[in-house]
Amino acid sequence: MADYKNVEELTYKEASTELELIIRSLESGDMELEQSLESYTRGVELLKSLRTRLSEAEQKVSVLLQDVDGTDRLVPGEPADDSDALNL
Repeated sequence: MADYKNVEELTYKEASTELELIIRSLESGDMELEQSLESYTRGVELLKSLRTRLSEAEQKVSVLLQDVDGTDRLVPGEPADDSDALNL
């Protein structure tokens, strides 16, 4: 099995570039069956990671847009209760 960097350690751009290369390699049909299966499995991992990251980014944009158009507002949180803190 090839030495791959952990999917979660890749930037979005790195992951999408690697996925594109895997797709091109699979489409070429030049790989052995085992290598194709390994590449396909890696591609699925990359795709899941990219979809998750994209979904998280869309949620953040949605929150920002709601705040901008005035329909919803982000309310600052209240400070934590530190009444049980140690007084040294």
